[in-house]
Amino acid sequence: MTNDTAVSRRTALLIGTAGTAAVTLAACAPTTTGGTAAGSGGSTAAATPSAGGTAAAGSGGTVVAKLSDIPVGGSIETALNGKAIFVSQPTKGNVVAFSAVCTHQGCIVKLVDTSFDCPCHGSKFDTKTGAVLAGPAPKPLIGITVTVSGDSVTAS
Repeated sequence: MTNDTAVSRRTALLIGTAGTAAVTLAACAPTTTGGTAAGSGGSTAAATPSAGGTAAAGSGGTVVAKLSDIPVGGSIETALNGKAIFVSQPTKGNVVAFSAVCTHQGCIVKLVDTSFDCPCHGSKFDTKTGAVLAGPAPKPLIGITVTVSGDSVTAS
């Protein structure tokens, strides 16, 4: 007597392998939580943060730069939770920040003159908005929420 509903070992193995692969791929997918939309400004009032890149009291953020270290119309590279970010000051007192991870294949972009350039495949991003200026990158750099309080720039 045969059982038409029985699952062969091969079928069970294939189902298990496919499930494992799906879970692994989902775990490796990039996430885009929080952050401001590129070009949306980003400067807001915040509680007075502590100095030295530590969590700011009451704001839930981390001090990532001094406003006086960011040239008006320019950018600096810094880090947030051990990951490279860029902080720009398009106009005096208006601060925006972006992840330094290229949206094409995850390479770390570099500040070159007036753009963020990906050394891997040539994408270029605007320092004021994070928008793609050239290359294969499909999306702008991911915006990071920043606040300015006194001379401290805090990111969360």
